[in-house]
Amino acid sequence: MKVHLIADSAADLPRSFFEANDIGFIPLRVSLDDKEYEDAVTIQANEVLEAMKNGKAPKTSQASPQTIKNTFLQFAETGEPALYVAFSSGLSGTYQTAVMMANEVKEEYPDFDLRIIDSKCASLGYGLAVRYAQELCVDGNTIQEIETSVKDFCAHLEHIFTVDDLTYLARGGRISKASAFVGGLLNIKPLLHMEDGKLIPLEKIRGKKKLLKRIIEVMAERGDNWSGQTVGISYADNEDTALEMKQLIEDAFHPKEIIMHTIGSAVGSHSGPGTLAIFFSSKS
Repeated sequence: MKVHLIADSAADLPRSFFEANDIGFIPLRVSLDDKEYEDAVTIQANEVLEAMKNGKAPKTSQASPQTIKNTFLQFAETGEPALYVAFSSGLSGTYQTAVMMANEVKEEYPDFDLRIIDSKCASLGYGLAVRYAQELCVDGNTIQEIETSVKDFCAHLEHIFTVDDLTYLARGGRISKASAFVGGLLNIKPLLHMEDGKLIPLEKIRGKKKLLKRIIEVMAERGDNWSGQTVGISYADNEDTALEMKQLIEDAFHPKEIIMHTIGSAVGSHSGPGTLAIFFSSKS
């Protein structure tokens, strides 16, 4: 039986990927200039980043409960199972709302087999999990097999990233304001990672060259099976740096594939222009 896949806009994958693979799409919300938009639907990342460079402070909120419910209902009506791989619950309330909406839908469709996974991933790391889930769906696996495999994939996914200005993360409550102040001094670049779906500072490095070199070192310490995996790179208004990082990764590890994509407006509203993030599978 076919298993349908659902994901949200925080995966930072192009809309064309969702459309080509018939994946249900749930947009998070972005507020800018007292107007509310749907991420990747009525506002795009470049618009948000440009506004931030001009001093604006966009805010984000979880996906609309009704949008989530309507998406679930769409697949419930097919009589086939569905799997929603959700943005990290440590960064958004979308997962919790989805669980509530799933319960409502199941009251109307009690036989609907809907599974929801808290990916504990973000941006293109989350996107890699969605891509992996899609491959499993196409290969004809059962929903139980897909759910188990995707949870394991997410548990071994590393997120290593840096930002130009920690003020944006502090403004959104993602890190402390004290950390933001220190990080803004003397060209110190923060290196962060994810632990249990939350952003955790790793270390501080002075200068871009040392930063990129340190990212490669961290990848070497944590990564494994490079020839068999896809590495993700997401970036915000700094494609040149992302391309430089891509070349360093290719030279050091020769992975099966490297995919790149801009950070979406929901994630970008918190990380800001100059964000660079690398995603890869860790050692088992």
